[in-house]
Amino acid sequence: MSRSWLSSLSSADPGPGRAGALGTAVVLLLALLAEGARGQEPPPFQLQVDESPHGMVAAAQPLATWAGTRMLEAGGNAADAAVAAGFAIAVVEPTMNSIGGRTQILLRLPGAEVAGIDATTQAPLTYDPQTAPQADYGYAVIGVPGAVAGLVRLSREYGTLPLETVMAPAIRYAEEGFRLLPGEAARQAAAAEEAAEFQGTRQYYLQSDGSPYEAGDLLVQRDLARTLRSIAETGGESFYRGEIAERIARDMEIHGGAVTAESLRDYVARDALIVRGSYRGYDLAGSYIPAAGALAIEALHILENFPLGTMTPAERAALVGRALELAFQDWRLQGPPEMARQLTSKEWAAERAAEIDLPLSVGVSGSGMATGGPALPGPTWEDPAPMEHTTHLSTADAGGMMVALTQTLGPSMGSRVATPGLGFLYASTLGGYLGSMEPGERARSNICPLLVLEDGEPLMVLGAAGGRMIPVAVVNAIVHFVDGGLSFPEAVMAPRVAPDRETGLLLETHPGAGWSPALVETVRELGVEIRSIPREASFGRIHGIRWDRERRVWVGMADPDWEGTALGVRRPGG
Repeated sequence: MSRSWLSSLSSADPGPGRAGALGTAVVLLLALLAEGARGQEPPPFQLQVDESPHGMVAAAQPLATWAGTRMLEAGGNAADAAVAAGFAIAVVEPTMNSIGGRTQILLRLPGAEVAGIDATTQAPLTYDPQTAPQADYGYAVIGVPGAVAGLVRLSREYGTLPLETVMAPAIRYAEEGFRLLPGEAARQAAAAEEAAEFQGTRQYYLQSDGSPYEAGDLLVQRDLARTLRSIAETGGESFYRGEIAERIARDMEIHGGAVTAESLRDYVARDALIVRGSYRGYDLAGSYIPAAGALAIEALHILENFPLGTMTPAERAALVGRALELAFQDWRLQGPPEMARQLTSKEWAAERAAEIDLPLSVGVSGSGMATGGPALPGPTWEDPAPMEHTTHLSTADAGGMMVALTQTLGPSMGSRVATPGLGFLYASTLGGYLGSMEPGERARSNICPLLVLEDGEPLMVLGAAGGRMIPVAVVNAIVHFVDGGLSFPEAVMAPRVAPDRETGLLLETHPGAGWSPALVETVRELGVEIRSIPREASFGRIHGIRWDRERRVWVGMADPDWEGTALGVRRPGG
């Protein structure tokens, strides 16, 4: 039995809101996990924190966590666990991700090498942005899916177990069904009207009377099970060059979609461009465009110019928000690989840090506080609704391999389209959702898997879900851990800040998040205009793992604003 979340965080009061984020799900979890994991021993009941010296999985849905941990206990490594969890979560959290979506993967290999896989959705080479229809959802927004290619490549090149073995839990969840958790049911209900416009989506996500499924209902997806079985048997070939590809291309042609048989056949999961940095002695590794690792690294490099550890919480919050604002400004300008070297350089970060003009009692290290400087046009941050798209999972094994995997459909339920007979949703990629895209271009996003290393050895593997709040969550957690002196679970749970171009700073203030009214006023006294955001899950959702070198254990943490879990290996396999 894993440790309870509250007892493991005895040094921090989670408050009624933060601890209660899972409240509506807890009543269901015991029964749902047991029934949802049919055909195998049900996992031990747990919430967000677990520890094990043998390996760990943290994911946004308990059944996906369980699937990954089962692979570690069967003798697989962190790559096997990530593939199992990645396919499983595409089944059990279908509003957030899908095999019809995109994936970014980052690995720390046992020999300390860092590698990455870019499996982002792509505009077909025949796509014409000048004449293509613009839409918010539907066939017009669908690009070439990448998730299957990315997961299969991860299994083939880095895993140790057969693909059919690691995909078995996902196939079982689809074929035998699983019980919907409250959050997933609510998201499906919110998109039900648009989903009803498409034959396949109606078939898979609405009941016979047209109403959405409710929390606790059994969702059976037999067409998806057949699709997954075909992928497992053919090593993904059927998805891009075989029967599945033919059905996708035919459906797209009938309904005016841009994806063709040729664009599927030519799709390749590429090597990700690794970007590196450091923060107060810890090494950082992320991936460049189309992911946002450089953004997070730049923000941390900017913050390294300030002694955050000696600041008050209010001062630290103000600086984190300002550093993120500058990094987001530069993120809009990032392009060729050579720009990655500039934007992740310490020299560039020092220049950007010198532009920060806040009424703080400290200055830029070595140069004093600058008084202004040129500011590039920045993003306008709208009042964030709950950022309900994307999923992230992290895995680690006893050999020191770590995997950060972020998978998404774009907005909740993506394009809202599922091809009849195949059983999965496609991501939103084209049609203006991500701006204008050129033929062959891959979808650029805020996805930000990140590795933190200490003397080349594992320290943390993390990433997040939540749109533009993904790098925000990652940077905040690292600052809380390194500068705030919090434990890893506390750092993930601690309140976050984000830049707000209209005012200055967004503060996470929902009940239990930790920003007290007094602290909010202290920030205002610094001369920083703020907006408080009281809704849960509005500042990203981290699922990460830390290696505790002193105690020789992996510590897994699932963000308390979601329904995910962390689960360590109990019975090392082999």
